[in-house]
Amino acid sequence: MSKEMPFLILCIEEYKLHKGLSGAETMALFNKFDVCRYIIELYECLHTCGMEYIMEDIDSFIACQS
Repeated sequence: MSKEMPFLILCIEEYKLHKGLSGAETMALFNKFDVCRYIIELYECLHTCGMEYIMEDIDSFIACQS
């Protein structure tokens, strides 16, 4: 398993809780806006940040894609 995969899973679970979504709803949203790719590509930067910042960053990324 790559070093990015556990971090991606953590971000998915935290985002699910952050937004009060089901796992399926979260994955549908992440797939629609390619959030998993975004998180993996920015792993080196994001994994050093706090979870609140990461959730805000994902929200901003999705808003820019909408």
